[in-house]
Amino acid sequence: MTVNLEVAEGVGTLRLDRPPMNALDVATQDRLKELAEEASRRDDVRAVVIYGGEKVFAAGADIKEMQAMDHTAMVLRARALQESFTAVARIPKPVVAAVTGYALGGGCELALCADFRIAADNAKLGQPEILLGLIPGAGGTQRLARLVGPSKAKDLIFTGRMVKADEARELGLVDRVVAPDQVYAEAHAWAAKLAQGPAIALRAAKESIDTGLETDIETGLAVERGWFAGLFATEDRERGMRSFVEEGPGKAKFL
Repeated sequence: MTVNLEVAEGVGTLRLDRPPMNALDVATQDRLKELAEEASRRDDVRAVVIYGGEKVFAAGADIKEMQAMDHTAMVLRARALQESFTAVARIPKPVVAAVTGYALGGGCELALCADFRIAADNAKLGQPEILLGLIPGAGGTQRLARLVGPSKAKDLIFTGRMVKADEARELGLVDRVVAPDQVYAEAHAWAAKLAQGPAIALRAAKESIDTGLETDIETGLAVERGWFAGLFATEDRERGMRSFVEEGPGKAKFL
């Protein structure tokens, strides 16, 4: 399989496995969607890591496959392409991308679907589609602009240039830079910590933030208000408040 889901300590690792560069062909896109939806459903998966292995995250789409597609074929495929990435972005649990090596084109777009990005200090990220006479088609024009702002997104997309990890952190494209051999361990530790948190409240927080970024503030506030009140019906809320009153802050156990 080109993508695998491995679960340990409440963390599901979506592992890309299409050597040598984890090119995101149609089969890989479809498999990614399938496993993202599985991770969303499974109760034993409470947080997710997206990982391409020690050498490369994902160097982009399968250009040879795309070259053989005409306009009609891509009209039929473009929605499925976006839906495969959206399935990752919509996982209702904390998601961290562990970025090693190249994260270019579709690889960068996949990293953008995560809530948090940890990169190796030798990683390179970018949206080089313009160099092929194209634009990003798996959400890059939308998610990148929302993450780093329109002018920085236009710089990266208009030029197609790659940025090294330190510049990516300065731009806000990645959140933490570590040694290459520490990327997965750091990502898994981040995910494992959140996997111990209140699952429904984490889902509520993620949906409220993401919805608010996609709509006007009044709609965002309405979503927040609904989730905030709804959480008062959960066992986790009862446990969290009881622990706070009896033991002090930060000591509640939610598993």
